[in-house]
Amino acid sequence: MGASSATKRAEQEKGGVEDREESSAGQGGAKPADPAGAREAGPKPRSVRVVLFSLMIAVLLAMLDNMIVGTAMPTIVGELGGLEHLSWVVTAYTLTTAASTPLWGKLGDMYGRKGVFLTSIVIFLAGSVTSGAAQTMGQLIGFRALQGLGAGGLMVGAMAIMGDLIPPRERGKYMGMMAGVMSLAMIGGPLVGGTLTDHLGWRWAFYINLPLGAVALAMVGTVLHLPKKRSQGRIDYAGAVLLTVGITAAVLVTSWGGTEYDWGSGTIIGLTALAVLALAAFPFVERRVAEPILPMGIFRSANFSLVTLIGFLLGFVMFGSMTFLPLFQQSVQGASATNSGLLLLPVLLPMMAVSVVTGRATTKTGKYRAYPIIGGALIPVGLFLLAQMDVGTSRFTSGLYMVVLGAGMGFLMQLTMLIAQNSVELKDMGVASSTATLFRTIGGSFGVALMGTVFARQVEDSMREAAAAGGQTDGKALAKLTEGGAQLDAASLAKLPDAVRTAYEHAVADGTHLVFLLSTAFAALAFVAAWFIKEVPLKDAAAQKPAAE
Repeated sequence: MGASSATKRAEQEKGGVEDREESSAGQGGAKPADPAGAREAGPKPRSVRVVLFSLMIAVLLAMLDNMIVGTAMPTIVGELGGLEHLSWVVTAYTLTTAASTPLWGKLGDMYGRKGVFLTSIVIFLAGSVTSGAAQTMGQLIGFRALQGLGAGGLMVGAMAIMGDLIPPRERGKYMGMMAGVMSLAMIGGPLVGGTLTDHLGWRWAFYINLPLGAVALAMVGTVLHLPKKRSQGRIDYAGAVLLTVGITAAVLVTSWGGTEYDWGSGTIIGLTALAVLALAAFPFVERRVAEPILPMGIFRSANFSLVTLIGFLLGFVMFGSMTFLPLFQQSVQGASATNSGLLLLPVLLPMMAVSVVTGRATTKTGKYRAYPIIGGALIPVGLFLLAQMDVGTSRFTSGLYMVVLGAGMGFLMQLTMLIAQNSVELKDMGVASSTATLFRTIGGSFGVALMGTVFARQVEDSMREAAAAGGQTDGKALAKLTEGGAQLDAASLAKLPDAVRTAYEHAVADGTHLVFLLSTAFAALAFVAAWFIKEVPLKDAAAQKPAAE
C-alpha cells in the first residue's frame, strides 16, 4: 500500500496497535510520520505491552490446563466412574488440539489474527465451563474435545500475533518470557490442581480458566487494534480434511498403541495405514489449490525445515523425559506424588533462565546460530547422564543431571519458533507458527507412546526375572505385581515386602535407563541438524515488510 493510505489508517487508529501485514509504516501504535528507525529506538508503547501480557495469559491457559486436570483425575473418576475411559479425557483434548492447530494458523492468515484468536479463547472457555459441569464421563470426554479445539488456537494465535507486533530482531526477549510462562505452568499446575481439588472440588480445575480467560479476552478485545481482513480465496477443505484425518489417525496410534490395543492389532495397523495414506496425499492436494492450508513453499527454506525437524525431536525428548522423570523419583527415590511439579524444578528453572538470557542476547546481538548447537549438545549429554541413574542415585545427583537437560532445552525451546517465523513472509506467519507447534506436539505424542512401550516391556521383563529368581512367597507377589502392570507410588511401595519393593525399584530403574538411552539417540539427531542452520539476519522493524499485494 502507499504511504498516504498507511498515514490515513494510522490516524484512524491512533493509540492502537498497528498490524504490519497491512502497513509497513507503523507498528505498535507508531506514527508513520516518524523518521525511519525512530520507532525502534524507544520503548514499546504501553498498548503493545498490555497485548503481550494478554497473550502470555492465553499461553498460560493452554499449558496449565492439562497440568491441573491431571492432578484431579483420580477424584473425577471416583465421582463420575468410567475408569476404562479415563485415557480418553486426555486423548480427546490432545486429539482436537493437534488436528485444529494448522486450521487456526491458516484462518488467522486469511481472515485476520484478532477475530480468530478471540474465537479460540471463547471456544476454550465454553469447553471449560461445560467440562466443569459434566455429569458423566462421556459428557466430560465430549466437552474436553471442545476445550481442546479452542486450545489449538491459543498457542498458535499468541505466537502469530507476537510475530506481527514484534520484529524478529526484538522478539527473542519476549519469547524468553513465554518460555518462563510455560515453565511456571509446568511447576504450578500440579500444585494448583491439587489445592483446588482438595478444597473446592475437581470442577474448579476447569472453572479456574474462566477468570484468566476473561482477562485475556477483555485485554485483546479492547487494546489490540488490527485491521480486519477478508480473503478472496476459498478455504482449502480437501487439505483440511486430509490433514485432520492424518493427524487424528497418527495421534490415535500413539495414544492407543501398546495400551488399548497391541501394536500388531488390526486397529493399530489400520490407523497407521490411514495416517500414511492421508498424509501422503496431503502435499499433492496442497500444490494444486489457491489457498493451501499448509503451503509447501515454506519448506523450501532450509532453516524452516531444520527447525521444524528439531522441534519434532525436542517434543519427543521433552515430553518423554517429563513423563518418566517423576515416575523414577516417586518409584525409586521415594518422592511424594503430590509434589510432582516441584520434582521437575531442576529441569524447569534452568530452562526458564536460559530461555530468558538467550532471548535477550539474541535481541541485543541479532545472532542466534550458536544457541541451537549448544542446546543440541547439552540435551543428549543430560539424557545420557539420566540414563546412568539406578537405585543408588541420590536426588542431588539426579538433580544435577536434570539441570544439564533443562539448560539444553532452554537454548532450543523458543529459538526454534523464532527461527521458523524469521524464515517466512508475514503472510505465512500463522502457518509457520502452527506448523512449528504441530510438529512439536506430534513429536511429544510419539515420544511418550514409544518410550511408554519400551519402559513397560523392560519393567515387565525385569519383574519376571525377579519373580523366577525369588522364593515362593516373593515370587508369587512379584508375578501378581507384573500381571497387574502396576505403577506404584511411594506410599504403596512402602507396604510391600522388602524383596518385592527392591525388585520393583530395580525394574523401574532398568526401564528408565532404556528410555533415556533411546531419548539420547533422538536428541543426537537434533544436534546434527542444528549444525546446518544458517545465520540468516533477523528482520528488524524496517526490514520486515508485508508482501506486495
